Amino acid sequence: MALDPTIHRVTERIRARSAATRRDYLDRMRRAAEDGPRRAHLSCGNQAHAYAASGADKDSLAGHRAPNLGIVTAYNDMLSAHQPFERFPDLIREAARAAGGTAQVAGGVPAMCDGVTQGQSGMELSLFSRDVIALAAGVALSHNTFDAAAYLGVCDKIVPGLVIAAATFGHIPGVFMPAGPMTSGLPNDEKARVRQRFAAGEIGREELMRAEMASYHGPGTCTFYGTANSNQMLMEVMGLHLPGASFVNPGTPLREALTRAATERALGITALGDAYTPVCDVLDERAFVNGIVGLMATGGSTNLVIHLPAMARAAGVLLELEDFDEISQVTPLMAKVYPNGLADVNHFHAAGGLAYLIGELLDAGLLHEDVTTVAGPGLARYTEEPKLVDGRLAWQAGPRESQNARILRPAADPFQPTGGLRRLSGNLGTGIIKVSAVAEDVQTIEAPARVFDDQEDVKRAFRAGALTEDCVVVVRHQGPRANGMPELHGLTPTLSVLLDRGLRVALVTDGRMSGASGKVPAALHVSPEAAAGGPLARLRDGDIVRLDARAGRLEALVDDLDARAPALPDRPDSAQGTGRELFELFRRSVGAAGEGAGVVV
Repeated sequence: MALDPTIHRVTERIRARSAATRRDYLDRMRRAAEDGPRRAHLSCGNQAHAYAASGADKDSLAGHRAPNLGIVTAYNDMLSAHQPFERFPDLIREAARAAGGTAQVAGGVPAMCDGVTQGQSGMELSLFSRDVIALAAGVALSHNTFDAAAYLGVCDKIVPGLVIAAATFGHIPGVFMPAGPMTSGLPNDEKARVRQRFAAGEIGREELMRAEMASYHGPGTCTFYGTANSNQMLMEVMGLHLPGASFVNPGTPLREALTRAATERALGITALGDAYTPVCDVLDERAFVNGIVGLMATGGSTNLVIHLPAMARAAGVLLELEDFDEISQVTPLMAKVYPNGLADVNHFHAAGGLAYLIGELLDAGLLHEDVTTVAGPGLARYTEEPKLVDGRLAWQAGPRESQNARILRPAADPFQPTGGLRRLSGNLGTGIIKVSAVAEDVQTIEAPARVFDDQEDVKRAFRAGALTEDCVVVVRHQGPRANGMPELHGLTPTLSVLLDRGLRVALVTDGRMSGASGKVPAALHVSPEAAAGGPLARLRDGDIVRLDARAGRLEALVDDLDARAPALPDRPDSAQGTGRELFELFRRSVGAAGEGAGVVV
């Protein structure tokens, strides 16, 4: 199938927009690669330090006879998705030796759990942790002793931070190795129902706790289709995973076999061999367009609309909101995974998963097939899925028909004809809205504004019975410059209750709503943010606000908005406590949300 005209046009626009920055980036990468493997240029003293504790691997390392793989790990055992990584270094070292190479843990990066910090002050460090992860991975790889890198990360900010680092060290190959989703627990819709009943005061904390523990119950990624699982889809569609690696459960023989195979592949694509595949060749404008298509086709996380531009900038590629909007308009929504449906990612994988989805999108001309991937040239190989055949890993043709049309549908007969993400613009600024789970009758809301500077104030107003009429809840001073742009996912149960009571309610914010945002119409990432003097800082209670997802408009229906003085945030302690003091430099230097809210890119 020929490439869709819109996908072609958007790709060419990105290529033209990025011509200078991409050329400069590739020039840097080529210069870095010219000298060949870096270990040969280190002094004997440098190398002795690097190999001192390597035991049986010392001779191979010192003799430069074999490729050396640097492991950058986001392991901790507080984060369920990353707990399985505890065993990965030993497994990778063993697999490397069996393949004639070596592997060393180059360094660790922080990995915070947004589920733990949700609604807490620590959430104000969450977005900035992405840039810290990139910096930490950069320190790990700066030793220049590695011929390739293995990146161990899954969740929200971790994968984008690792991709930024991988692009920065783009002259060496890099393979991302996932840990997989936890097995299915309490259904996500039941968890959401319990949360709403708690928010409405119908049940107590004990019942709420039972439901949460039954939902988040073991090692692996949370099973709803939030940012973490959107990341995994992205790494596969962009060619940084091995085919079919994303959604295999932890602790299974197939998961272990895929980790071994990823190690072998990473060693096989270094500059020491004949299949040299540096990250800079994988991460071009076509890979990022493919990632956006995958995001739209699966109804993925709005957080990636921030992370993808930041990742792309690290590779010299410039993305803008118009790219997301136009790609969304021609990409069918093929998957219904919670919060866009009742299924979880395990059900999605069983229904045909990414192998089926990628095959359908390729057949529809919506993905670039002629890309470079860590598995080899061409995206078609990602229509295959891994199987254990007589105990050996093999890739076989993936399903050509969905195994459950309630979860996964063909591109020609999708759940809806577009990806469900729209760019918003108007006199309140620019932002985005995800409508894949929003009912048609609330995709346009025109109502008086109720203005807040903190999500807890919204909850207090709800508990006090002060939200009883149609309204647009505005939560401002939540952008990256104000307080690090925390997720406001904690508002979802409260606003969902108001919708269920028959009120017409929407959310407008310069903050984030997370990959778990669902049926509440929410204008997110509104920029310029209030802390930068953006229009949200001039809104007042009672102003009529119109959010029109169909027309892509976000407007205050008032005449004197520009003449008003911007309101300052009423949070004098917002930059203190829980480590927030350490990030003052980040808040002062961070870029706009539409450009990736980056500090280091």
